[in-house]
Amino acid sequence: MTTFVLVHGAWHGAWCWQPLVDSLGRVGAVSEAPDLPGHGDDQTPIDQLTLADYADAVAAVLRSADEPVVLVGHSLGGLVISEAAERVPEKVSTLVYLCALMLSDGESPFDVMGSDPEAELLTSVVPSSDGLAITVDPAAVAGLFYADCQPPVQAWATARLAAEPIGPPMTPVHVTATRWGSLPRSYIVCTQDRAISPDQQQAMIDRTGVDSVVRIDASHSPFLSKPDDLASALIDIANRGSGM
Repeated sequence: MTTFVLVHGAWHGAWCWQPLVDSLGRVGAVSEAPDLPGHGDDQTPIDQLTLADYADAVAAVLRSADEPVVLVGHSLGGLVISEAAERVPEKVSTLVYLCALMLSDGESPFDVMGSDPEAELLTSVVPSSDGLAITVDPAAVAGLFYADCQPPVQAWATARLAAEPIGPPMTPVHVTATRWGSLPRSYIVCTQDRAISPDQQQAMIDRTGVDSVVRIDASHSPFLSKPDDLASALIDIANRGSGM
């Protein structure tokens, strides 16, 4: 049976995946959504957290799996799944980038986001007074992340966001052709996304290459706004990868 490991993006936690976990469960799929260090229920202090810390945490989850998993990364979580897959490619059957940062070796998130004139995220980021973390302007959150969600969902999710350590978004990814590059990759484009524009998502697809592309008419968080559609897309990707 296919297992999905779901890796959240910046400011979020495992909590954001719950509607998708429920949707996958209703069709008999198994999923696991870990908190990255310093996020959700994980109380690790964020002041010195690194991309390596994130990747090591996900790699530990993968090592505990009985069989290779479908590894899904959202937004900044794309960077994390790339690094985790580089560590333990034998534990990954397919990589899925959900409106995520799918970068080539040596690229950093700020390299890519800075070249995306349509994205609104960078202009909405607020650094902490000590320069160790970043948050998002509360007035911009709903439009950036949850534009197609109902207002109660927008309020629920916005209230749960946490500060993001500055290190991971500034760090270039390190991946190799023989490990990360050997794995099947799929990309799910969210066509209403205002955090990472659809054009930038397509540019990453064109530059890095994938085995399949799925488009969902959703904003940046389809796991909240369209979990059933997203579950169906993920199962189709998994079945395609297994030859079913």
